[in-house]
Amino acid sequence: MTSSTQPRGIGSLIPGRTHATPGEQAAAQLAHLRSATVAVPVLAAAAALIAPQLEDPDPATRAAAEAVHAHLLAAIENAAPRR
Repeated sequence: MTSSTQPRGIGSLIPGRTHATPGEQAAAQLAHLRSATVAVPVLAAAAALIAPQLEDPDPATRAAAEAVHAHLLAAIENAAPRR
């Protein structure tokens, strides 16, 4: 069996720096996400959970939170009604 020193999973999306801020980690992870299908209540919960980060003192964290929050709200707004 061989072991790899390459990062695996979601960790492979985080920049190589050892001390990346939460905002840098989120931005790196989201840069690779193109689409996902989830229920509207899950989107609403995610928006509520990320909302406190909109006031974070770290500018990168704030910027990532603003982008994600806006994306979540747009997805909720554009969700097709159930028939």
